[in-house]
Amino acid sequence: MSNRAEVREFLMTRRAKLTPERAGIPAGGNRRVAGLRRSEVADLAGVSVEYYAKLERGAISGASAPVLDAISTALQLDETERAHLLDLARAADGIPTSGRARRRATRAAAARPSLQWVLDSVRDAVAFVRNPQGDLLAANHLGRAFYSPLFGAGGRTPNLLRFQFLDPVSREFYPDWELFAGMCVAQLRAEAGRDPHDPGLQGLVGELSTRSETFRRLWGAHDVRTHGTGTKRFQHPEVGELVLAYEELAITAEPGLTMLIYSAEPGSPSAERLRILASWAPEDRRAAGERTL
Repeated sequence: MSNRAEVREFLMTRRAKLTPERAGIPAGGNRRVAGLRRSEVADLAGVSVEYYAKLERGAISGASAPVLDAISTALQLDETERAHLLDLARAADGIPTSGRARRRATRAAAARPSLQWVLDSVRDAVAFVRNPQGDLLAANHLGRAFYSPLFGAGGRTPNLLRFQFLDPVSREFYPDWELFAGMCVAQLRAEAGRDPHDPGLQGLVGELSTRSETFRRLWGAHDVRTHGTGTKRFQHPEVGELVLAYEELAITAEPGLTMLIYSAEPGSPSAERLRILASWAPEDRRAAGERTL
């Protein structure tokens, strides 16, 4: 999808979600559109209807930061949505997004075994590194045991989104599958805004759109989000239910790569199950297709 189309669909879907009641304006009768009218958004943002209509058609190049901030406020965008709109505007202007330098190829990480050493030093929690399109590039001992459903005999690098949408096993692994699916797509949509020309990301979106109706529906919603921190529930085939807190850490030396750590509350049943899982997995296990960092 082109940048203009991305901008158009994003603004239209945000406008459709905002009701007059939430915006604090009279609803009136005979409304023919979902959410606010263009004129109402323009009035709230303090811009002309013609100018807002131009932006919503996708012509966002050259829009100033104050105008984008006013549009974001009028549409009641959250922080992730505001950042996404700025990313789309920067992409239209040909500027590297979110202050992030253009990503280097992920194979550059192969020269840094220290990153794998860091992962291996994490003993009591799941630790792994992924790239923006969800490729699971490396993991610690417990991470490989935890994500054993993703690692098969094939040569392709394990991918969290392909597993989510194309492997039926994921519906057992993720008891809250629908919630996970929405989170995955919203995060991928945010990444697409930051780096719209990433060929790996474009290829993944095309593949999943072709093969998964659920992905197509969620992708079309234009929702965006970031992870950061939270709690997730898993159903592991070997040890059963795991309730794990997660923290997401940016790897500044490799722009775009992220380390995630899943840990269990000390003394909880999940902590004991992680300990059991680690004891069952061979220490020198390396999954086929996993890269050495």
